Amino acid sequence: MNRTHDEGRPDDPDDEDASRSVPETDALAADPPIRTDGGESPADDDREAASTDEELSEEEAQEMLEGIDRKRTLSGWAAILTSLVAISFSVFQSWLAARGFEFAATIPLVGEVSLGSLQLLQVNSIHVAFALVLAFVLFPATTGHGRFAAALSRVVPTLASNLGEDHPVTRGAAGIRRFVRWLAIDPERERVTPLDLLFIVFAVATAAYMVFEWSEIQRLRVFGLEAGRTVAEYLGAPFVSLSETLGPLGFLADAVVAAIGVLPFADVSYPFFLGAVGVLLVLEATRRSLGFYLMVIVASFIVYARFGYLISPSMPLVGVLSIPEGSWANIIQNLWYNTENGVFGIPVTVSVQFIYIFILFGAFLEMSGAGQWFIDLAYAATGTRKGGPAKASILASGFMGTISGSSIANTVTTGAFTIPLMKRSGYRSEFAGAVEASASSGGQILPPVMGAAAFLMIEFIGVPFSDIIIAAAIPAVVFFFGVWVMVHLEATRAGIGGLDRSEVVDLGKHLVRGWFYLIPLVLLMYYLLVERLTVARSAWFTLIAIMALLSVVAAYSERTRVPLLGAIAAAFVAQLGSYVTTGVGVIDAVTGGSGEPLGATAALFAAAGDLGVIAIFVSLVVMLVRPALDSPLLEFDDAVDEAADNVANAVSRPSLSDLNVFRYVTFIGKSMDSGARTSTEVVVAVAAAGIIPGVVSATGLGPNLTALIKAVAGGSIVLLLLFTAIASIILGMGMPTTVTYIILVSLLGPAIAQSSDIPLLAAHLFILYFGVIADITPPVAVAAYAASGIARSNPFRTGTKAFSLSLNKAIVPFAFALTPGILLLRGRGESAAVITFADVAEVGYFVPEVVIPVAGVFIGVIGLGATVIGYLYGRVSQTERALFALSAFLLMAPMLLLNAAFDLGSFLGLVGTVPDTVAVDLAMRAVGGVLFGALAVKNRRETRERAAPTPPEQVEPTN
Repeated sequence: MNRTHDEGRPDDPDDEDASRSVPETDALAADPPIRTDGGESPADDDREAASTDEELSEEEAQEMLEGIDRKRTLSGWAAILTSLVAISFSVFQSWLAARGFEFAATIPLVGEVSLGSLQLLQVNSIHVAFALVLAFVLFPATTGHGRFAAALSRVVPTLASNLGEDHPVTRGAAGIRRFVRWLAIDPERERVTPLDLLFIVFAVATAAYMVFEWSEIQRLRVFGLEAGRTVAEYLGAPFVSLSETLGPLGFLADAVVAAIGVLPFADVSYPFFLGAVGVLLVLEATRRSLGFYLMVIVASFIVYARFGYLISPSMPLVGVLSIPEGSWANIIQNLWYNTENGVFGIPVTVSVQFIYIFILFGAFLEMSGAGQWFIDLAYAATGTRKGGPAKASILASGFMGTISGSSIANTVTTGAFTIPLMKRSGYRSEFAGAVEASASSGGQILPPVMGAAAFLMIEFIGVPFSDIIIAAAIPAVVFFFGVWVMVHLEATRAGIGGLDRSEVVDLGKHLVRGWFYLIPLVLLMYYLLVERLTVARSAWFTLIAIMALLSVVAAYSERTRVPLLGAIAAAFVAQLGSYVTTGVGVIDAVTGGSGEPLGATAALFAAAGDLGVIAIFVSLVVMLVRPALDSPLLEFDDAVDEAADNVANAVSRPSLSDLNVFRYVTFIGKSMDSGARTSTEVVVAVAAAGIIPGVVSATGLGPNLTALIKAVAGGSIVLLLLFTAIASIILGMGMPTTVTYIILVSLLGPAIAQSSDIPLLAAHLFILYFGVIADITPPVAVAAYAASGIARSNPFRTGTKAFSLSLNKAIVPFAFALTPGILLLRGRGESAAVITFADVAEVGYFVPEVVIPVAGVFIGVIGLGATVIGYLYGRVSQTERALFALSAFLLMAPMLLLNAAFDLGSFLGLVGTVPDTVAVDLAMRAVGGVLFGALAVKNRRETRERAAPTPPEQVEPTN
């Protein structure tokens, strides 16, 4: 039988009997490396063909991602209206990032135009309403293929077989089935159902009430929801007024008022009704977009808020969960009409201020073509090295993770390209998929963008985002370095080479062609770390920079570069001069505006702030003057080109798609559309997850829960961290990392803060890390399963291999929780802060508490790689793997082992408290370093001895 990649080399040198039967000295001869230079071995012709057939196109990858996300594929007017809603969402959020909650602007020749200002609760409600509308459009209520739907589908056939098809009961059931299918079922995921439209109307109504009835809402905060108008009064008021103006036809309005009055909930308070409906809409959107289990978890907290008083305080252990009795009105008021907790609490506020604008930033960067450029950059840098495709996959996934922040989207986007190349170079299917999934999951912990959970830390902890970036930098680099080490060791063990130079682009030429893609990331770091601007302002300025750069690239050519750059420079000088002389910009000065003249420095900064807008304006003019412009550097994402073709064909002007100005405008619209669609699941997630801390806060559960956790942990910091890690992984299986983070910070965060001297930032990063690990931890390793679909591999084995490759991601959190220097933090508990240059200059602190622990972590992941792969310079025996694992733990997290040993000894009554001294930490790391060095030297010596040629046997002379 012909072997394929799936039946090739074992990932573990000792995991198959066949590999153990081959002598170590003949291992390489028995299993020659596969050629990776584009050539084919005679025996492997069918293997190469099979590998080619397994490559996924971009369209197939997108279909796989949509299948995982369960999204609809809309067309026609439904697709157009959905895009308009999505773009409106992005425009609304862009205004908030640029101008705040005040909706006023100065229009040339018109003057000041003001639409008023909004309060935080109103802005949050609009934000969630946009997400709900998109969720009900993009995600079907049901496709009719679930267990419950399948059970109902057997009702009519059963009735027909028992009663006959013409029986009234059978015919009635068949009619009900047709109605339900028309109302809610979308088997092909391609139509918006009437039920979706009804939910959309309710979602819009919730936001409209917040915006237009603000005075009533303020009154309800004092007197309670019962003081609001009833449903009949609120809905009937317009028709009562209409009845007085219609004259003889007024009876029609009176009939509507009478019909409203007989509704079952006509006497219910309208704000209570709308709040209850809003909470239910959030739960339904959660079920559709994020899964049934998260909806059940959130709903169970709501039920607990109402009926938790039934738990007796005298019950053993769980008695601490008893809460005072609360009414539904109070619960709805806390969950819906509150910005401190509940649906519109801190998580949604963070989404409004930070998360959305960064997702939009990533969408613009991706649609600009940066995604493919970064992938090509990774392959140009490492593709020809030993095991190059896998190493390039790690770099590419890190770059894309910075853009997307989603493990699954990152896996599918980059994996469609990287996994087939890894398989072709000789990696097994499971290993190739595991490398991609493992590296893609690291995007959420890699600065500067990271994932949505990182922005939540700003509000939960109250630290600047720049501090989070600095603290997360070293652990993120350690993670990617650890995966890189394992990939290198596997390539060395299996004799896997790199790609042929002809298969990758030239690095120098590639950088020259797309260097401008690096500018937005550099600017973002500059705004955050140097200028210390707010997160929202930094993202907004960077967004403008992306649009300006792409406009210049779209207008740039050999013929236009001089007038283009010259016009931009001239406009900038004119703007600078206008600020110096009149205190306002050129347009304002021309239209009669004036202000206080600025000094040279202030005018320069003011003009620099307008440079992006100037570049966009001048570039658009150039593109309009030269519509047939050929821009050699312009490489938009394929999705932009496809959207331009679709729009051009829709208006019967196919030639429009060839115009750069049209493509650029399409790029802006497509980026906003993509950003809104990506944000929908995040906004729904934070809205639903916000209910949990809302219940914890409103019911007073927090202190009781903290006491329970501390009692179970028994004062052991190791047990407390283990509980947190296990809870993060279990809760995060199949659930967004953001939701996992919010829930665990609400439930376990206070316990960690009060039970130890672990810095708060370290505790929050600890929870974030294990929430990310859940994406690659079986049995619900969503990112690994997505990779296995591309790799055509066994999903469970891909998940277990991905977890083993990410093992350092599970150890490093324990390391930095107990040794904050790894996070570049100094101090313990609430007093911990990011180190300064003065701390670096203090050698007595910086070397033993920062440099040595960081070096130990980096060396430790090498020992961990030898443990997982079973190879260093040569094959590693089982005993040596165990010793390498011990050395890795001693180098990376010695205080974890020390605390665990003392906890066990304390439980047995043998030892006292843990000696928390730097000397003990350094001593244990030294032992680990010596052990690692001895094992490495021994392995290298034995490998050289095996590789040395054996002298021919001496033949005895004969007579």
